[in-house]
Amino acid sequence: MFMPLIILCSTIALILLSAPPARAEAKLKDVIATVEQSYNSLTDLQATFSQKTYLASVKREQKGNGTLSIKKKSKGPAMFRFDYTKPKQLIVSDGSTIWYYLPENRQVMVSTLESLLEGGQGVTLNYLTGIGRISRDFTITPLKGGRDAKGNYLIELIPKTPSQNLAKLEMTVSAEDIGVFLKKGKIRNTFPILTSVIYDQLGTRTTIDFSNVHVNRGLPVSLFQFKIPAGIEVIRH
Repeated sequence: MFMPLIILCSTIALILLSAPPARAEAKLKDVIATVEQSYNSLTDLQATFSQKTYLASVKREQKGNGTLSIKKKSKGPAMFRFDYTKPKQLIVSDGSTIWYYLPENRQVMVSTLESLLEGGQGVTLNYLTGIGRISRDFTITPLKGGRDAKGNYLIELIPKTPSQNLAKLEMTVSAEDIGVFLKKGKIRNTFPILTSVIYDQLGTRTTIDFSNVHVNRGLPVSLFQFKIPAGIEVIRH
């Protein structure tokens, strides 16, 4: 298995865009509002991604890349799909069931969002599926320095509900999108998170970069369904 499923899932709403600095200095509340308003305006998104995970327990780094798709539902958790090019694997959820397909192993692991929630993954999955609001689920503070070299905003998010799999998040938020929010008082049809670093309680660190982001293009529901191929071992959790 490439890495724990919850680490993969935790990445779904963390989208990388290149952006120049905003003209005005934003307050923390403006950064939070930009993230929340942008995400709330999305119906779907698709992007390519690259991912690096440092496994603290074995002091080893793993890398992956592929395509991410998300589609919100009118009620309940969003649907999502990770197509990993390297290593070859697929993670699909229709909002209730998750399929984790490893073609090289000829295996598919099947679970439910409900079972993961019962397993203590509430904060992570709420953020993943867009149910949660970062201002509700996390204590948010600026990272040291507050801005990166390009002027983008750096924030740290500590979950208010403790989780073994999520100790904290670090996000870089687009200064350009924050500038739009400061000018107009609202922002829609974008996702302003440029990069994210996810830490678990054991020190494992996952960094995600996304590019070629497209939003609100009407992705088909069929993209988030999975038909188990013949001859594949099914492991249910």
